[in-house]
Amino acid sequence: MTFTDYLIDISLIAIVLVQVKSRRLTVKALLLPIGIVAYVAFNFLKGIPTAQNDLLLVIGAVAIGATLGGLAGKFTTVTRRADGVFAKAGLAAAALWILGTGGRLAFQVWATHGGGPAITHFSATHGITSATAWTAALILMALSEVVVRTAVLAWRSGLLSEAAARALGTAAPATVAPVSTGPAPASPVRSRTLVPSGRGSMMDSGDGPLS
Repeated sequence: MTFTDYLIDISLIAIVLVQVKSRRLTVKALLLPIGIVAYVAFNFLKGIPTAQNDLLLVIGAVAIGATLGGLAGKFTTVTRRADGVFAKAGLAAAALWILGTGGRLAFQVWATHGGGPAITHFSATHGITSATAWTAALILMALSEVVVRTAVLAWRSGLLSEAAARALGTAAPATVAPVSTGPAPASPVRSRTLVPSGRGSMMDSGDGPLS
């Protein structure tokens, strides 16, 4: 293994470990693990062997990676706050992720530090034709784990965003109180004042004396 191999595997482990503390789930945070594994696949994946049981090895590794990635995404808490969507990896999610990425790292270290003969014997016994099949299996396992976990988190984030949008759309509109125009003015009434005048005549306050 080269220094780059160690750095890539450690980076993948660190991506989830930093989410043990709640982190904002941005597009960059979702795509970064895929970018790392895509770089590995572009540089080291030279093809998918299909001779004898090579393809079965690759399919099995992909299935294991997808399962670990899906479970890691499921056991990651995704919440929506006022400032965005946040992801917090629980202990189960972190353990599953480390099981996948750490397991591959441990296998690669063992293969290059004394495990070669055992792997060769296992391969010959089970119809695995070359080291290329193991390389393809490990890379595609990492790719499937990362892609499935990212897809699960993106899907859950989308559900939260849709729920928030529906909640805003169905919120009751604010009630605006009608503007009061005040009491209607009273119709002018001509008052009549009784003025004693000997014969009890009546004077209208608005007109002249009534005869």
